[in-house]
Amino acid sequence: MKLITFDYRRDLAVEYAHRWAYGRNPEYFNFQGIGGDCTNYASQCLYAGAGVMNYTPVYGWYYITANARTASWTGVGYFYNFLVNNQDVGPYARETDLSAMEPGDFCQLALDRDEFHHTPVIVSVGETPTLDNILIAAHSRDADYRPLSTYRFRAVRFLHIEGVRIRVPEEA
Repeated sequence: MKLITFDYRRDLAVEYAHRWAYGRNPEYFNFQGIGGDCTNYASQCLYAGAGVMNYTPVYGWYYITANARTASWTGVGYFYNFLVNNQDVGPYARETDLSAMEPGDFCQLALDRDEFHHTPVIVSVGETPTLDNILIAAHSRDADYRPLSTYRFRAVRFLHIEGVRIRVPEEA
């Protein structure tokens, strides 16, 4: 088996983000009352654009049920670690600055604490990206088309999705 890379479908991720920004997809558990739903929602958007999960126990990125999932599906730091370190099946990303942002990418915010604890989905970006024209969708603090500049945050980091990998048989 070998890994091949294909493009992340940003259009599908953004379409999903708009569809569920103010609602909850019944196929997924709503984590709002037990720590927040932002990264669960971000993962759903990412999956809509990637179409592939990584079923590696503990360190992968997948959701089967609320009790059969990886920490990276719902945890801000785990989501980040999976994306920037993934060398196997599934989506992968690099941390970058706001100039590289595109719709379907993600940012993570440290709002009222020093650690990152909120994961909005970027749904629109101006020709020259700025905090004012990067618009996000999010859960926990439900939003759609919200300018990133309207958040009061201590720190922000940006995740640019570079692609998606799948495993295919070696050719004979």
